[in-house]
Amino acid sequence: MKSILQKIIAQNKQQEKETAEAMQAEINNPQTSDSRRSFLKKSALGGISLGALMGMSFEDTIAQTTSKVSRASKPSELKITDMRYALTSVLGGTAIIRIDTNQGIYGLGEVRDGADPRYALMLKSRILGMNPCNVEMIFKAIKQFGGQSRQAGGVCGVEMALWDLCGKAYNVPAWQLLGGRYRDQVRLYADTPEAGSPEEQAKLIKFRTQDQGYTWLKMDVSIGELKGKPGTVVNSKFWENAQGNLAQWGDQSNYMSYGNTLHPFTQIQITDKGFEELAKIAENVRSMVGYDIPLSTDHYGHFDHNNGIRLGKALEKYRLAWLEDIISWEYTDQWKTISDAIETPTTTGEDIFLLKYFKPLIDKKAVDIIHPDLATSGGLLETKRIGDYAEENGIAMAMHQAGTPVSFMANVHCAAATQNFLALEHHSVDLPWWESLVKTTDGRKLITKGYATVPLTAPGLGIELNEEVVKQHLHQRDKTFFAPTKEWDERRSHDRIFS
Repeated sequence: MKSILQKIIAQNKQQEKETAEAMQAEINNPQTSDSRRSFLKKSALGGISLGALMGMSFEDTIAQTTSKVSRASKPSELKITDMRYALTSVLGGTAIIRIDTNQGIYGLGEVRDGADPRYALMLKSRILGMNPCNVEMIFKAIKQFGGQSRQAGGVCGVEMALWDLCGKAYNVPAWQLLGGRYRDQVRLYADTPEAGSPEEQAKLIKFRTQDQGYTWLKMDVSIGELKGKPGTVVNSKFWENAQGNLAQWGDQSNYMSYGNTLHPFTQIQITDKGFEELAKIAENVRSMVGYDIPLSTDHYGHFDHNNGIRLGKALEKYRLAWLEDIISWEYTDQWKTISDAIETPTTTGEDIFLLKYFKPLIDKKAVDIIHPDLATSGGLLETKRIGDYAEENGIAMAMHQAGTPVSFMANVHCAAATQNFLALEHHSVDLPWWESLVKTTDGRKLITKGYATVPLTAPGLGIELNEEVVKQHLHQRDKTFFAPTKEWDERRSHDRIFS
């Protein structure tokens, strides 16, 4: 086999040599027109294979094809020198991190919304002195410190910043480093605005779809909406807080609270009357939105998969785009049962870290759509790997996103590079200052009529911070702004996880 391969290589080299000589002879021929001669010269320098046809060595070809690449640094000599953060007030506290280097360029990343910036800072001592362009190697060194949901925020924030740095170092967009792009704009989905009356909500939805231009919406169909409606929910009183609410968030101090209890263990059930009320909510919004716009749903409450199936059947006639996170993501077999029982597509994944933990859902076809949050799932490359693996198994990918424009743009680059992508969540549509936290480095608009614009030439993530605006929107509990973090420079543990 090897001798055959060597023979083919030798034949190819001889053919290339003869072709190169013929091309050079045509260039040297005085009867060759100037336009033809120019074409041949440009073709010869246009790529490695055509360069070889001109008889150039591999090294000379590389030199020629990269001679006009404008670099902001010497990538092979880059070293990480620092990591700092600024805690914004976006979604109750979302930290932007900055990784600095010895050559003056830096990368921006983000610790997922609601996660502690120390998830990232604890990684500083483990990456100092490393070349940030070795993204995958660094990710493999630090991924052991990530966990599910927001516990992965630090690892993913660092990974984002490394791709931003690497793109700047080589002067190419992050999507190019992921293998190229499938699309020039990324479709977004936005929450449907709530209002005090159907008339007011109709106005808000019209604003969302016609003025803002969103072509995909998502709404809540929550058992919280059944509050004060007798005979709709079984066993809710046991779980209600002091305000009489079934609070899914905000009670971290009580481990046995409703919000901290997994879905199969609440014994909450929804009655037929309750399902009728929830169906009215979906029907009301669908009648306002129409059927040209996909309508996804989320935030139903904590109840078991049997009630999830009944909910799915109650909502089937509204042709929803998906039912999201009906139960917790790790119950693969229960997800399979739900998906097989209903017609509406199912999705989960915003709290899953790493492809490893998506695989059971994908391998068993337990959901119809995967829904990673890039700030949890592992960053740009791991999320693309998740999308690619799902694609091989006939499963589409939507992307959850609820952060600053930094993680938003990381998602945009990943979505541009992933073929089976559907839509990306934009969770701050009505926050007037959100887009002004950053400025694009190529002058493009961040969002146009419900689509994110993919930067075609801007290096890295294609954004820089608008520092004055960020300073105006720091979280009240931490007003520092990229202050020194020397206390995180020293590594104090032996991290290897094998003997």
